[in-house]
Parts: sequence; C-alpha cells; structure tokens
Amino acid sequence: MTRKVAIFAFNGEEMCFIHSLMNTLDMKDKGYDVKLIIEGSATRLVKEAEDGKKPFTALYLKAKDAGLIDCVCRACASKMKSLESAKHQELPLCDEMFGHPSMARYMNDGYEIIVI
Repeated sequence: MTRKVAIFAFNGEEMCFIHSLMNTLDMKDKGYDVKLIIEGSATRLVKEAEDGKKPFTALYLKAKDAGLIDCVCRACASKMKSLESAKHQELPLCDEMFGHPSMARYMNDGYEIIVI
C-alpha cells in the first residue's frame, strides 16, 4: 500500500517553504502519494515565485509541473495579495473550511498530515 502524505506549508519564511518543497519532491521520488497544500503566510510565495528570482523558484516549478501542489488556500492567498497570481498560474484553490483547505478532508482520504 502506498503511503499517503499531505504537507501543509503554512510558514511564509523562505527556508521553511524550501523544506516543504524538498520534502514533497523527495517523497514523490520515493513513491509516496504526496500532496502539497499552500496555506497561511506561505501563500504570498506563490506570487513571489512568478518573477523567477527567488532561491526556491526552481523547486517550486518542479513541484508545480509535477502536479504536486494540490491547492492554495483561497482566504490566505486573498489576504496575502497572491490570489490573482495563483489563478494566473492555474493552481487549484481550496476553501471548503471557512475559506481554507480542510485537513479533515485529507485525513478522511487516508493522508497523514505534516505541517511546516
């Protein structure tokens, strides 16, 4: 049985976000069913990744291109002024829990939750 992991990237500090991306990609390479959910202040980094000048941009694009970004929090992206960028990048938006992604949904689907 394939291990299922949902990584919630909440922290908008770049090094924390880089570690979220690295772990998501590493788990994918090791055969995990892994999903990255971008939440909280980390949603502002969606917009910052577009300019291509951030140290995390290559990892971000690799995760995005691999379809590992399951969703971006609609409420937080709006607050962090990155909602239009997420839409422009055609990233899925989640808002089923008071405007935010629901951890319970992932748990109900058998995913372990990791919060970074």
